[in-house]
Amino acid sequence: MEALDLARWQFGITTVYHFIFVPLTIGLSLLVAMMQTVAVRSKDPVRKDAWTRLTKFFGSMLIVNFGIGIATGIVQEFQFGMNWSEYARYVGDVFGAPLALEGLLAFFLESVFLGLWIFGWNKLPEKIHLLTIWMVAIGTMLSAYFIIAANSFMQHPVGAMLNPETGRAELDPSQGSILSVLTNVTTLAAFPHVISGAWLVASAFVTGVAGWHMVRHHNKARQLGLDSVDGAEHNLMSRNVFRPAVRFGVVAMFISAVVLVVSGDFQAKIMFEQQPMKMASAEALCETQSGAPFSILTVGGPDAFAADCDSVTHLIEVPYVTSILATYDPNATLQGVDDLNAQYKEQFGETTTDIFGNEVEADYRPNLFVTYWSFRLMIGLAAFSAIVAFWALWVTRGKGENARTTGSKAFAWFTVLAIPMPFLANSAGWVFTEMGRQPWVVHPNPLDPTVRLMTIQGVSSNPGWMVLTSLVTFTLLYGVLAVVWFYLMRKAALKGIPIPQRDEQTDELDTPAISFGY
Repeated sequence: MEALDLARWQFGITTVYHFIFVPLTIGLSLLVAMMQTVAVRSKDPVRKDAWTRLTKFFGSMLIVNFGIGIATGIVQEFQFGMNWSEYARYVGDVFGAPLALEGLLAFFLESVFLGLWIFGWNKLPEKIHLLTIWMVAIGTMLSAYFIIAANSFMQHPVGAMLNPETGRAELDPSQGSILSVLTNVTTLAAFPHVISGAWLVASAFVTGVAGWHMVRHHNKARQLGLDSVDGAEHNLMSRNVFRPAVRFGVVAMFISAVVLVVSGDFQAKIMFEQQPMKMASAEALCETQSGAPFSILTVGGPDAFAADCDSVTHLIEVPYVTSILATYDPNATLQGVDDLNAQYKEQFGETTTDIFGNEVEADYRPNLFVTYWSFRLMIGLAAFSAIVAFWALWVTRGKGENARTTGSKAFAWFTVLAIPMPFLANSAGWVFTEMGRQPWVVHPNPLDPTVRLMTIQGVSSNPGWMVLTSLVTFTLLYGVLAVVWFYLMRKAALKGIPIPQRDEQTDELDTPAISFGY
């Protein structure tokens, strides 16, 4: 395996690993802010106590996730200088601007206000304290926006020109400069899709954890007897604390799903215009076709893991759907992978030069197998969340005295199983986005293709053993961090929420101050 392949594996591993934490932090910070808002606005002391406990419970897991996410995110930025120095040299003036804004503005915002939120309980006025967690939520979304803006420049470069003297892409005031980069239509299309994906991750997480505890307290109450003091307390925990959290998570899941579908459809149409090769590969559309179908199942021959269209066989197809996804027109003509490859060879050349000055044959097709199946995994795994959402709505139906909970262990385990599905769907989405862009690290803008860079031209000239050493080191280190993260999150989730107790003299609930001991 060459240094280029090792560098790509290393960047892929560190990116996908980091992206385990990012969507949960983005989504959970918003949901915790909403939980605390409900608590602050509640006039009923029982309801206020329940939502305060939920805020504290899920806030403790937000802090664990946020901390480890920072550690893995810092490594991401080092990657550009370590293994992709030619890429950093080529786009440093452009790519560095949104990254700097992310560090100076968004990261500062979320870190400072998260600290104020943790240490400000019972010290700051209630509404000021509530504002701090909302600032954390806004900071995480701002952070996502700047990162997406930087990535979108790689998908669709705007606001810059190629300086022939330096051989670098530089911000161009005549094309809008940094303002064009930040308002890139690719960014505007990707941002709501990524954010709604993060909401789905967090809402599935809240539903899964709360659903598991709702079932546990329900069964404990029936085991002890509803007439007993302990049984009644467990019944109240199931009905008053975890049932509302389950339904809160489910509503968030439905809202996320709607935004996800609408934004995904819009983003797909943008991709068909800007990167038709990526979308043709996602559909394994090898030949140019009118009324292109959407393939549900496709198989390949011995070369299925390459970019070869020759052995592709579509087994199950839905007529016209791909043409509709691309243009709203069921009879629209879409270019196939082979025709686009021939077109790009004519436009960009039959050969290209790598960083060592070697002439190599150019192939403008991404890995067909990875692009096709990562696209379907993204959709299929996200759709899994809908099953648990409808099931949760059904088992928690009713209002007031008729509000229901369930003791179904199957439901409890299904909600837990549903937690990793949006995580995996998000990762599959990023794999599709980045692998489908190959062989470009900066994909040429169809309207002005002067700013472009192929992946083989962006890698550092490090020897293979050096890249292999850092790859093994990061993989082992991230493996250890993954075990620590899972242990801490599992411990926090399983510990649950202490049962509320009333003071015998004042009859007030022991609503907890902040202490992340549980």
